Amino acid sequence: MFQIIADGLIIGSVVALGAIGLSFTISIVRFSNFSHGELLAWGAYLALLVTSGLAQINEALAAPLGPFSFGWGLLLAMVASAGLTALLALALDAILFKRLRKHGSITLVIASFGAALVLRNLLLFWQGGVPKYFAQNLQIALVLLPRSFGGGLRFTPDQLLVLALTLITVIALHFFLRYSTLGRSMRATAINPALAQVTGIDPERVLRAVWIIGGVLAAIAGVFAGITVQLRPTMGGELLLPLFAAVILGGIGSIWGAVLGGFVVGLAESASVILVGAEYRPAAAFVVLILILMVRPNGLFGERS
Repeated sequence: MFQIIADGLIIGSVVALGAIGLSFTISIVRFSNFSHGELLAWGAYLALLVTSGLAQINEALAAPLGPFSFGWGLLLAMVASAGLTALLALALDAILFKRLRKHGSITLVIASFGAALVLRNLLLFWQGGVPKYFAQNLQIALVLLPRSFGGGLRFTPDQLLVLALTLITVIALHFFLRYSTLGRSMRATAINPALAQVTGIDPERVLRAVWIIGGVLAAIAGVFAGITVQLRPTMGGELLLPLFAAVILGGIGSIWGAVLGGFVVGLAESASVILVGAEYRPAAAFVVLILILMVRPNGLFGERS
């Protein structure tokens, strides 16, 4: 029982970080961005590229750091990847979405489908279809609870770090949105774009912030997925539906709703592996989504209409 929860939290960490950026796009840019999942995949592979480059410059950067399977090189690469993925998100907006924004959300959604296919196939052409890993070092899981407690509880050091960094990232983002001028501008734009613009808030500045934050969080989520599982060119498409499920489940526009929704999705997928089999994992999240929406149609943290 406890191990199901542990595995669900790991899956949920990746989904939660990706869902926050997607929630921003839906609530502020006002369209469902189906290319957001590909930003996770590109973020992961860009980090792999930077990691390989740093290892060639200095082999010490590739040496495992303490109990973890990776070294300082991957942590530095994650920072670089976050910046590069943010630039990729800004480029997508400048080249595609900004030009089509005046045509309405349906046009933007269709365009995002096309962008997703282009990004996925470019990544497949660049990296091939063989799964890759940030490190090949084996880890021994840490026993946090013995088997006498609900079957035991085990985490690898990498998984514990992912959980800790996810919590730190979400808390930092919460304080940014609550106390910074730009964060308050983003919240105001999400609530009422017209009124926010009348009060002097620059909508283009807010939109740039949305793409940058979404790209950064997507890159971090992609790296976390690569650390805990593996890297695949199709990982963005595989994560897209769980991301949307988490956003809708938590309530569009709510950070903590996206986080909670991500963990609920992760727990549902983890439990389904034991209860009905791994092949039904994607469906499990949507079963939970339907059940919760029947009680709370606006999501767990969504405002009642």
